[in-house]
Amino acid sequence: MGNVSELNATAAALLGLLHDGPQTGGELVSAARERFGAFFSVTRSQVYRELPALADAGLVRLGKQGPRSSQQYQVTAAGKKAFKSWLTTEPGPDHLRSPLILRIAHASTLSGKQRAALFASAKETYNAEQEAAKNAAKAADDPYAKAIADFGAARAKAMVKLLDSLPTD
Repeated sequence: MGNVSELNATAAALLGLLHDGPQTGGELVSAARERFGAFFSVTRSQVYRELPALADAGLVRLGKQGPRSSQQYQVTAAGKKAFKSWLTTEPGPDHLRSPLILRIAHASTLSGKQRAALFASAKETYNAEQEAAKNAAKAADDPYAKAIADFGAARAKAMVKLLDSLPTD
């Protein structure tokens, strides 16, 4: 994995988060949710699968043992170099993996009542996400963090617009 061409986006996300300092797997999951939630999901299982691989490749090293046998990880110089190299490579196409869009694609198999419930629940979620993103954008000092929060708000607004356009009957 020391070769940047083998560094996947999840591994790169973890290396980037570890630039902020040593963190446990659980802390990385929380940090990823907070920092990337609107545009890049990182699951607990992905984190705990990637960390040993990153350690084996010499891109992270074990840090202090934390409470309840939690293990901190620290990015190494090789990890910083691999991350920087990954940042400068062509990202390729973005792939949207939305469980909601997948459900909408098959919504004709649901009853009108089921569709209405699905869409109302999703709309409530995206309205809350839009509000949270707007607040994050207002609070952001970093121009990149603000731009990402603005993107999150626009994405949530687009999802609400999509939901409003769908028939439920």
